[in-house]
Amino acid sequence: MKIALYGLTVNPDFIDEFARLLDLLKEKQVEYFIYRPFLEYMQQDCCLKPEFAGIFENGEDLPDDVSYIFSLGGDGTLLKSFMVAQKSSIPLVGINSGRLGFLSDISRIEIEQALDDIISGNVIIDERTVLELEIVHNNHSDFQYALNEITVTKLDSSSMISINTFINDEYLNTYWADGLIIATPTGSTAYSLSVGGPILTPDSRNFVISPIAAHHLTVRPIVVPDHHSITLQVEGRGLHFLTSVDSQSEPIYFSVMLKIRKASFNVKTVRLKDHSFFSTLRNKLMWGVDKRN
Repeated sequence: MKIALYGLTVNPDFIDEFARLLDLLKEKQVEYFIYRPFLEYMQQDCCLKPEFAGIFENGEDLPDDVSYIFSLGGDGTLLKSFMVAQKSSIPLVGINSGRLGFLSDISRIEIEQALDDIISGNVIIDERTVLELEIVHNNHSDFQYALNEITVTKLDSSSMISINTFINDEYLNTYWADGLIIATPTGSTAYSLSVGGPILTPDSRNFVISPIAAHHLTVRPIVVPDHHSITLQVEGRGLHFLTSVDSQSEPIYFSVMLKIRKASFNVKTVRLKDHSFFSTLRNKLMWGVDKRN
C-alpha cells in the first residue's frame, strides 16, 4: 500500500506518537510520500529521519496508486490537505494530534489499531459535499472549493455590510450584519455552529446560511437544499469586503457578485467503524457531562 503524509507542525507532546507511526508504516511495509514543508519540519524541528518513498507539493505529484492521504494535526490541517489534493478522489484520514476535532477524529491512542483497519479495508468511507465559489468577472482566486464554508465579512471593525442574498435567482433577504456564512453539513459544526447555526449530519443534502451578528434579531440561520444555487451581492463602505474559502481569505471589490453552488465532486473521508457522527458529537461537545442532561 502507498499513502501520503500531510501536515504542517505537530504538538511537541505528539512527536513520540508520530515517530511510532513512522515505525509502524515501515513495519507493515507501507510506502509513504511526504508533503515537502512537513518533511523539512520533521527533519529540522523533530530530529526525525523518515524513510519515505517520495515528496509532494500538490496532488499532481502523487502516484496514481496512492490509497490514502493521512493528515496529522487538527481539522484545520485536514482542510489544508484537501486544498493540496484539490479534486483528487483519494480518501483523507484525519489523525488528531491536538484537542477538538470532528474531521480529524482518530486519537493518538487509536493510531495502531486504525492503521491495521485501514490496511485491511475495515473502515467506512464518507462522501462529503463541497462548495464551489464563482467570483463573477473576477478570476484571480487560486482556490474556489470549500469543504467547510464560504464566508463574507466586513474588512474593518466599524460599519456592518449589507449582503443581498438570492436562492436560484429568487430574492431571499438582505442581511445587515458583520458577515454571512454558507456552510456544508461538514462545516455545520465549525464557524456556522459558533454563530448559532444548526448541526447537520454529514449525509444531509443541505447548506446552512448563517448571519454573523445580524442587526435584526428576527433574522435566523436557514437550511436550503444543496441543489440550489446561492448568489451574494455585498454593499458597504470603502472598497472591499473579505471572502473566505475555508482557511483562505482575500479582499473582494463590492461591485463583484459571488455565486455559490454544490461542486461536481465530493471529498472522501475515512471513519473507523466504531466511530459514529453522534458519538463524536457527544465526545467533542461534551454532551451529557452535566448529569442533569
